[in-house]
Amino acid sequence: MKILITGTEGYIGSLLAPILMKRGHEILGIDTGFYKVGWLYNGTDLTAKTLNKDIRHISSEDLQDVQAVVHMAELSNDPTGQLAPNITYDINYKGSVRLASLAKAAGVRRFIYMSSCSVYGVATDGDVTEETPVNPQTAYAECKTLVERDVKAIANDGFSPTFVRNATAFGASPRMRFDIVLNNLAGLAWTTKEIKMTSDGTPWRPLVHVLDICQAIVCTLEAPRDLIHNQIFNVGDTTNNYRVKEIAEIIAEVFPECQLSFGSNEADNRSYRVAFEKIHQTLPEFKCEWSALRGAQQLFNLFTQIDLCSETFLFRGHTRLKQLEYLIRTQQIDRDFFWRQS
Repeated sequence: MKILITGTEGYIGSLLAPILMKRGHEILGIDTGFYKVGWLYNGTDLTAKTLNKDIRHISSEDLQDVQAVVHMAELSNDPTGQLAPNITYDINYKGSVRLASLAKAAGVRRFIYMSSCSVYGVATDGDVTEETPVNPQTAYAECKTLVERDVKAIANDGFSPTFVRNATAFGASPRMRFDIVLNNLAGLAWTTKEIKMTSDGTPWRPLVHVLDICQAIVCTLEAPRDLIHNQIFNVGDTTNNYRVKEIAEIIAEVFPECQLSFGSNEADNRSYRVAFEKIHQTLPEFKCEWSALRGAQQLFNLFTQIDLCSETFLFRGHTRLKQLEYLIRTQQIDRDFFWRQS
């Protein structure tokens, strides 16, 4: 089928697009190009045709003959969302709902929205499920809940949205991110031989490898419509719920001579364990292949292969907030986060 993917030049998209192309799908990408510079290694042998375009500028012409949309291109993660909450709402909420409405009007039959388990925020009453009331703590998470609400409302017989709430991603990608917990701790362990936790590490985080996220998208796209129509799926595996402390200990075990220390509790009170039974029951071909330990070993092997240095690890292109702050400071993007014309 012809699939439009937003965010093909991102952490997940740079892996997802080639996977779908190898399965025989025709891929059209759209990406604004904020993170083009964050290329860490040559990890894919196919590249999708990608329009350099802001999602707020997508037109009905871009959706011509498209049968499915996988929408990932938003301002990603909580710190980036807090940088400019009004722009976060403009892009992540309004832009995403507009895209879904355009897709429906253009006859696109499937729309997969990349949501997040961060919508659960703080949860203390056991493992949260797709039926658990959301409790977003940030602009980023709040926008996810609003998009889910508004896009669910426009579903009909001809337009089937699906909402995938990913656990916290980890693992190697050519368009690498070092601003997510396991990847960040692995980078610190490699470049400094030390992990100094500012918290006591007790909050819970569910993790999911980036390749397992891609597999969830593949399974959702290729599933019978009735199974995924207007459904929410937590994406991950219940065995991959970890305390942050446990993630740090796994990294310290894999990376030789890494010293590990912990601090006290800090302002970030997000903590949640997530249940993932629904996706495994509904889409039995989906299976998480990666644990935190295997992911840590993958990163250790990658860092060894590319001889990762501190300069590369700290480079702005691998951290969403740093890169956006750079683009703003150098006036390459305007106050609405549109590229300035040179």
